[in-house]
Amino acid sequence: MSRAVTIITEQVRERVRLDGVDLGNDRALADRYVRDEVQRYSERALGGTLPMLADEGAATRQIVASIAGFGALQPYLDDPEIEEVWINGPSRVFVARNGVPERVDVVLTGTQVRDLVERMLQSSGRRVDLSSPFVDASLPDGSRLHVVIPDVTRAHWAVNIRKFTRRIRDLQTLVSLGSLTQQSAEFLRMCVLAGQNILVSGATQSGKTTMLNSLLAAARPGERIVTVEDTFELDLAARDTVAMQCRQPSLEGTGEITLRRLIKEALRMRPDRLVVGEVREAESLDLLIALNSGIPGMCSLHANGARDALAKLCTLPLLAGRNIDSAFVVPTVAASVDLVVHCELARNGRRRVTEIVAPSGQVTAGVIEASTIFASERGVLEPTGSYPTKSAKFVAGDFDLASVLGTVRT
Repeated sequence: MSRAVTIITEQVRERVRLDGVDLGNDRALADRYVRDEVQRYSERALGGTLPMLADEGAATRQIVASIAGFGALQPYLDDPEIEEVWINGPSRVFVARNGVPERVDVVLTGTQVRDLVERMLQSSGRRVDLSSPFVDASLPDGSRLHVVIPDVTRAHWAVNIRKFTRRIRDLQTLVSLGSLTQQSAEFLRMCVLAGQNILVSGATQSGKTTMLNSLLAAARPGERIVTVEDTFELDLAARDTVAMQCRQPSLEGTGEITLRRLIKEALRMRPDRLVVGEVREAESLDLLIALNSGIPGMCSLHANGARDALAKLCTLPLLAGRNIDSAFVVPTVAASVDLVVHCELARNGRRRVTEIVAPSGQVTAGVIEASTIFASERGVLEPTGSYPTKSAKFVAGDFDLASVLGTVRT
């Protein structure tokens, strides 16, 4: 900070203390306070007693970021082309711009990093300390924060901010971005309307949550959707929606609320559709039981491919206890999951769907049989000519698959 910016910042802070206001939750008020003080300072500087401001607009943005935003990181959080910001150390700050990572010229101190994290966690009610060295939290704009501190990390706090974007709201937007073809988007829309149980798979940052949001946007407006997540990421504004997230244990080790508990609670809330943001562990068993009870659902899962996702979903429920075995889990997955949509992140930062697979409901030698409905050919998602074997939900909803897939089963 220049001397002029430091002086104005202190003047704003003093005015905030005198007025007793909180600028952290009111960006418009923060802008007004800062502009007022910048104008007063400029008028005094004309008298020659104070250094002049080289750029009043830049100074205003810097001071607002310092007081009401997240300091030196705020310009990157405001940049719509940047999807993620992460800190490996005070002098090692990176961003992902349109899917491609790059190091940026930002140098912080260890104290500044800790202050930023504390400010980010302030509205979430979550904490990070020696007894709880990891934290996941949602920022006020919906972005996701993940922090790990020493001695789990070697020396510095590791911070990841995955930005929430409202740019992509539906399947048609994914078509315009090249992530889907029009034909595959129409097929997915039909699957959602038919009440298919959909599993979205892919690696980290491949666009799984965005795909879930886009699929849910295709649901009927009157549907009651209940979502459960580790931290809030899904955004279904202006719908009949209940969103729930997990809770960390207190300092005494009590009060923790897990995904397993949330899934069970969700079933008591009259859902027309149940959505689990991501399954990683034993909560997959509770999800399968819910899907097998007739409630349409969606979830995401880390996997290398669509069939790998099915295999992984057959393994995760075994973590629920020794009395759960594959003889129960594998047929349940085969019967419950109707569709797997696999997303990938290319080296050039482009996100796209590379495979859409429909399990048949049958198991052969412990492996779930599945048909590939769409596959990536020369970078384009093309229909294979196959149809979903489980057609009861399409028939019940009077949906004509041939009108979308454009092929005839033989």
